[in-house]
Amino acid sequence: MLTSVQKEILQTLINLYQNSDSKSIKGEGIAEVMNRNPGTIRNQMQSLRSLGLVKGVPGPRGGYKPTIEAYHTLNISFTDNSANVPIFKNDKKLEDASVAKIEFTSITHPGECEAAIKVLGNIKSLNIGDTVRVGPTPVNNLGLIGTIVGRDDMDNILLLDISTIRSIPKNSVYEIASLDLIYLEPGDSIKYAANLLSSKHIDGAPVITEGVAIGMISLTDIVNALANGRENEEVRDIMTKRLFFINKDTRIATAVYKMYKFGISRLIVVDDEHSPIGVVTRTDLIETITNLKNFPVLGESDLEDDI
Repeated sequence: MLTSVQKEILQTLINLYQNSDSKSIKGEGIAEVMNRNPGTIRNQMQSLRSLGLVKGVPGPRGGYKPTIEAYHTLNISFTDNSANVPIFKNDKKLEDASVAKIEFTSITHPGECEAAIKVLGNIKSLNIGDTVRVGPTPVNNLGLIGTIVGRDDMDNILLLDISTIRSIPKNSVYEIASLDLIYLEPGDSIKYAANLLSSKHIDGAPVITEGVAIGMISLTDIVNALANGRENEEVRDIMTKRLFFINKDTRIATAVYKMYKFGISRLIVVDDEHSPIGVVTRTDLIETITNLKNFPVLGESDLEDDI
């Protein structure tokens, strides 16, 4: 059974080791972080080495490294740095901290969901009352937003009152895109474009010629053209030439990020030869992420109750 001091030393060693690109950590560095005498650290390290939790690295660049057993003892998953989950405060990523574990403590009670997160690194800049964002996690793209309501400095654990939980499915864009490609040609009239978008109940379509996408036209483009007396012009005259493509095998999370970054509502889906095969829209993404297609159909009375 480790003493509280030994647990703190081991936790500090792992934190420093995780943020040092797997370089050995000197006892003086641990002492500085813990604000303790280096001699105390060296004495405790002897005990931790005998327990198989720490190994010494000789030489002028030597120091200490945690063993896999150290991670198990502190209930930390042993992974490389690339798998660490980021944590943000005020939308700024904390460079010296990452999340190693997330445990939900009351997810069965809506509005009262809490999560305990195990942090690797320095949590001194995180205080009770701060709002933080965690994620996305590497496997299921889980992201959390919550307020810190408790902390355990000994075990580097923060207790969050969760306000938002999001998880983006691992599907590819191909699985949710509209593959019955509806498109316009550059010589089509604006009136024809308006009729096509209206009849298909869509608010935009790519402009394609000889199998190559050269533009995008939206209902907004058409309305602006008509308002300015340009009804006799062609699609080529009003289309947007700045296009955004995404490969069919790309994951949904990347599509979400791309739409958010560039402030757009649709992407042209292309195959490996960069030929357009479909379109994925913001609506497609929202329905997939929220699983709206599988929600029960609500009647008007149901909707009125929520107003």
